[in-house]
Amino acid sequence: MGKDNPGRGDPRTSDRRLRLWAALGDAARGGAVTVDHVCAAAVSVAGVDSAAVAVVLDATPRELVYATDRTALELEDLTLTLGEGPCVDATTGGPVLVADLTVPECRNRWPVFAPAAVLAGACAVFALPLRVGGINLGVLDLYRARADDLAAEELADVLVLADTACAVLLNGAARHGVDRDDQWPEGTGLHHPEVHQATGMIMVQLEVPAAVALVRLRAHAYSQDRQLRDVATDVVARRLRLGPARTRGDRHG
Repeated sequence: MGKDNPGRGDPRTSDRRLRLWAALGDAARGGAVTVDHVCAAAVSVAGVDSAAVAVVLDATPRELVYATDRTALELEDLTLTLGEGPCVDATTGGPVLVADLTVPECRNRWPVFAPAAVLAGACAVFALPLRVGGINLGVLDLYRARADDLAAEELADVLVLADTACAVLLNGAARHGVDRDDQWPEGTGLHHPEVHQATGMIMVQLEVPAAVALVRLRAHAYSQDRQLRDVATDVVARRLRLGPARTRGDRHG
């Protein structure tokens, strides 16, 4: 991308990596650097308000590893439920940097996600793929309440932090959950195993592939204005049974 996005061999990149690794080491206080440390550093260096890391699994939903706060958690739930947005596009391509979700281009590209994200408190979204060679691990998502682009230095820093997140994930040092200081209600953990379970149940019930089962689950959540994990919980508990796509509705039983 030119001078403002130096390559890996550029001495400035090495200096940047050393500076950011030193900051992460200080934050970890001698312990292992974890995903929450990377997210906190990204919020600080990029001047954003929230951050999250999600991993991508074949034929199943993206799995949230860590979110810095309630806003990030809500936005990640929107992405999971709707299946669209910058954070989805970044998992199959390069970085998706959106300075203003309210512009017509964004409304056209993500007609459901864009207005919902703005209502949730994000006017700007910066999604950075976590990729090592041909391995697609997931995405680092940054959210800003105001509409504004990343400065060149901010972008350079978060690209390095995205690489760091890859290293952390590959080393298995990611910590699942939230800080003990966060007074979040019980049951709002950052893993959604019920979505995987519900997808598997729908596969068997409707005799469809995993991708189709997930689409059915998402469609029901969207039509009922509910979060995907809540609908999945009902399916797993057998309070909800999704009928074939040709039926007029879903059956409860």
